Amino acid sequence: MILRAVLAPFCIIHPTNSMSESPTTTDFILELDARPDLLRVVRAALTAWCERTGIETARADQICLAVDEASTNIIRHAYDVECGRIRLNCSRQTGSSGRSLLITLEDDGKQVPLETIRPRELDNVKPGGLGVHLIQQVMDEAVWCHRPDGGTTLTMRVDIDQTHTGVQQETITHA
Repeated sequence: MILRAVLAPFCIIHPTNSMSESPTTTDFILELDARPDLLRVVRAALTAWCERTGIETARADQICLAVDEASTNIIRHAYDVECGRIRLNCSRQTGSSGRSLLITLEDDGKQVPLETIRPRELDNVKPGGLGVHLIQQVMDEAVWCHRPDGGTTLTMRVDIDQTHTGVQQETITHA
């Protein structure tokens, strides 16, 4: 609750205490202004969550970096100079192939054409433009979708019971 008091009106934290045995359990939802200086809140919340779910520190650092890159892309491309919000939903899922973390980022900003969300050629050496590549290397699945009422959703899956291999193929779909 101290975190909420310090960050209001920039950030809303919705912890969930679901004790159900359902296949998907939402641990928390974080909503904050799309501002670079608030990304530290996202990193801190993700680091604590990964630690609590038993993710090794090095893997947690990779996950935080990928989510930070995705959040930065939202700020830069969806909102540009406009004010907006980012919603982060962190859940655990249990399925036939084991346990996974599901991390969803949503925005209400400008929709970029989904076909433009792709990694750049790595032999094209220049600053920037590596966020999508990094996300795809860190996550086991990354799916970008346009939201029907505007904005974009990025759903990322991290398998925690299997050896990490990164995204097998680029997955970008329309909602």
